[in-house]
Amino acid sequence: MNVPAELKYTSDHEWVKIEGDIATIGITDYAQGELGDIVYVEIETEGEELDKGAVFGTVEAVKTVSDLFMPVSGEVIEVNSEIESEPESVNNSPYEKGWMVKVKMSNADEANELMSAEDYQSEIA
Repeated sequence: MNVPAELKYTSDHEWVKIEGDIATIGITDYAQGELGDIVYVEIETEGEELDKGAVFGTVEAVKTVSDLFMPVSGEVIEVNSEIESEPESVNNSPYEKGWMVKVKMSNADEANELMSAEDYQSEIA
């Protein structure tokens, strides 16, 4: 199971890469494996200000549809347009090509509440 040490994680299986006040968010390798083949990603929240815990989109796999939850509060400033035409990139490259959104955080302290890679690995073990 690929759990990059430099990222932060949520119990909802999102990963977060913090760069200044920008958070790049996607779903973990574990999550994509549990979902199976992802066939569609719907994110229509670009430009919206969302609170931590709010749904920012959905991922549709062959067997199920799963909500995507905001790990931090902020404005969705960019949506990865490539996953709309290539949703399989979430399966093939969840931490690189398969990222979902970039968020300008409104409360950087919330990032301190996210799990470390070690904590996340313990949770999914």
